Amino acid sequence: MTSEDFIIREIQPKDDAALAKVIREVILEMGAPKVGTAYEDKATDNMYQQYQKPTSVYYVVTHNNKVVGGAGIAQLDNFEDSTCELQKMYFLPIARGKGLGSKLIKLCLDKAKDLGFTNCYLETLPYMQAAVKLYKRNGFINLEKPMGNTAHYNCNVWMIKEI
Repeated sequence: MTSEDFIIREIQPKDDAALAKVIREVILEMGAPKVGTAYEDKATDNMYQQYQKPTSVYYVVTHNNKVVGGAGIAQLDNFEDSTCELQKMYFLPIARGKGLGSKLIKLCLDKAKDLGFTNCYLETLPYMQAAVKLYKRNGFINLEKPMGNTAHYNCNVWMIKEI
C-alpha cells in the first residue's frame, strides 16, 4: 500500500463522527491523557463546523472511503499576529509511514501562506515521537514555552515554523 491508495480532501459534514473516532482512538493508543488534549475538545465532535472560518481549513485522509486521518490549520487562539496553528493531526496505523504526514503538512502550510499567515505553531506530546520527528523533518523548531492559549495544557512540546 502506498500514498496513492489514499485520498486527501477538504472535510465534509459527513466526516465528523468518523474523524472524532480517529482522533480519540489515536490519543488513547499513544497513551495520551484525555484531559488537556483534543480528546475532550468540544470541537472534536463537530470538526466540519469548526473549520468553516475564512482563516481555517481541515483536510481528511481517506482509504476506501473511510476516514483514517487528518490535519488542519486555523488562526492561533488568543494570539495577535499572523500565526496559525497546525491542529488535530492524527493518523490511524494504516495511514502511517507512507509520506502522508509530510503531504498534509505541505498542503496545510501552502494554504496558510495563501491566507496570509507567516508562521505556523503546533503543540504535541513528547511521547508522540514519530510526530515530533515528522515536524522536525518538515522544518519546525522547538520553542521553550507555549504561544497563544489552546487549552491543551497537557501538550508540552511546542514548535514553530516560518512559512
